[in-house]
Amino acid sequence: MYCKDDNRRGQFEHTSFTFLGYEFRPRSAQNRNGQLFTTFSPAISPDALKAKGQQVRGWRIHKRVGSGLSELAEWINPVVRGWMNYYGRFNRSRLYRLLQRINTYIVRWARNKYRRLGSFKKAKRWWTGLVDREPGLFAHWAWISTF
Repeated sequence: MYCKDDNRRGQFEHTSFTFLGYEFRPRSAQNRNGQLFTTFSPAISPDALKAKGQQVRGWRIHKRVGSGLSELAEWINPVVRGWMNYYGRFNRSRLYRLLQRINTYIVRWARNKYRRLGSFKKAKRWWTGLVDREPGLFAHWAWISTF
């Protein structure tokens, strides 16, 4: 039996395009009943994700040991909140690795500023205490607070 979508799926199976920093491509999604299906939905494009990662790297957060944690937060938060609002509108899970990378830079900052946090175990304990004490310090902690 012939279906009109048979030809389309055969020829244009791997179609994707980028528009305004979003990549539109086939992705799996879940319906209300928990069943998976394929949809053509947007998410942050790999090029935009790479550019944001380079921007975070260019901030050199781990080198700013003269600044306090609250100063870092008020400097980083507006930019990251804008990314979360724009790129996180659709398929926010694609941003999690980038936000986790920012957390890693913050831990590196703390390990450089406070020499007593030299070991990973002490830095991890400091991090969990910080997230428990001040859960709203950084904007991206609303989505992910691990490093």
